[in-house]
Amino acid sequence: MDSQRAKEILVLYRPGTSDANDPEFAEALEQTKHDAELALWFEAHCARQSLVRSGLKQISVPEELRQRILDRVAEHPTIVWWQRPAFQTLAAAAAIVLVAGLAWFWTRPDETNRFAAYRDQVVRGVQRLYDMDMRTNNLTEIRAHLAQKAAPSDYVLTKPMEKLPGIGCDVLKWRSNKVSLVCLDPGNQNILYLFVIDRSAVSDPPPASPPEYARIRKLMSASWSHEGRIYILAASGEEEFLRQFL
Repeated sequence: MDSQRAKEILVLYRPGTSDANDPEFAEALEQTKHDAELALWFEAHCARQSLVRSGLKQISVPEELRQRILDRVAEHPTIVWWQRPAFQTLAAAAAIVLVAGLAWFWTRPDETNRFAAYRDQVVRGVQRLYDMDMRTNNLTEIRAHLAQKAAPSDYVLTKPMEKLPGIGCDVLKWRSNKVSLVCLDPGNQNILYLFVIDRSAVSDPPPASPPEYARIRKLMSASWSHEGRIYILAASGEEEFLRQFL
């Protein structure tokens, strides 16, 4: 994350709240440790926010305000328009539309269960500050650790990926489904992030082939399905870089 992006995020930061626990704020806060100019701006921003917050706390609400509001509402009697004959037919029609609308709402596809939502969440997640559950270059140890955590461990690596040393692994969660994250070292200070989840976890899994490519912020991703599992491979670079590992 560069300083300009960090500043855009931190302008919404409110000191003394739970904002510091948000992963995106945490990443932006980390950037202030590496940019003196950003740190000075952030210090002034927090001072202004604290001043505004303190000023708002000093504003007292008049004791009679609640009663004044209630008295004002009482001056305007409620018009029970639905009891008028002229509106009965319209009300019946509106009820039919409402029932139809509710039926569509309850039967429409759950957008949060779509593959794109899953891919966006996990690929964005590794671009924030986090620590892997296990660090090792041994692929056998990685698979055994994931199996111990009851996460998908029967994944199939392509032949090019089998030749790479590991970096580590982690177990993520998406909508109560466990996701195996396997990190591989392709060299050149890059990282291959391989996400594996059960195919039934999403309503529209990607096809077996060809892989679907999509850029998620700074990472390019390739997605495919194989033997009941969904795979996402992500790394810095373009499609050509990922193709050599598929």
